[in-house]
Amino acid sequence: MVDDCFGDPRLAAIYDPLDPDRSDLDAYLRMAEELGARHVLDIGCGTGVFALLLAERGIDVVGIDPAQASVDVARGKPGSERVRWICGDAMALPSLEVDLATMAANVAQAIVDPDTWHKTLQGAYEALRPGGHLVFETRDPAARAWEEWTRERSYRVTEIPDVGSVESWVQLIEVSQPLVTFRWTYIFAADGQVLTSDSTLCFRERDEVETDLVAHGYVVEDVRDAPDRPGAEFVFLARRP
Repeated sequence: MVDDCFGDPRLAAIYDPLDPDRSDLDAYLRMAEELGARHVLDIGCGTGVFALLLAERGIDVVGIDPAQASVDVARGKPGSERVRWICGDAMALPSLEVDLATMAANVAQAIVDPDTWHKTLQGAYEALRPGGHLVFETRDPAARAWEEWTRERSYRVTEIPDVGSVESWVQLIEVSQPLVTFRWTYIFAADGQVLTSDSTLCFRERDEVETDLVAHGYVVEDVRDAPDRPGAEFVFLARRP
């Protein structure tokens, strides 16, 4: 299932303006440089922000995402011809041999079905060359990030060129650990349309993720802190032997 905020064309078109600060991707760019990656698979590429940052640096990139509307936004950006875009998921990849596979932001947590999660780890493994790495992040459940997902903390009005004023906020719907469900609401001033998007994230424990990685043949080389959310996230660095 694709959340409406990624799959609805009107919402996909405003995703970047509503979240313009992508400094969270700086750590991934540094790791790509640290690992000397020249061929990268960006799983859950969304509107293509990270894939295009990599391509600007001369890296060969494949960006894959199940939301067609988001992929369409990515394809419409300057420099998009340098990236190979695929609408789909890591369970049905073409034959690849990349140095690095990534799942940035909420991608790993958005894969809530256990079977799909395991198949995604396996798909990424098969796409890596021997010695290649998988990097992704997931929030530490102990930090209870969902307690801040309230209308009061998130409400804002954003002026978007060619769109107009958009009100947006998030509200928590249900906490049934490890699953947390929340709803974003968007109001378009231009015509008064109200759109909502429900999302569920899986808050996996660190040892659970490490066990899953090892079960799929990875060597867990490091578990780092996320620079943009110190003490609140795990960043996994796993290698295909």
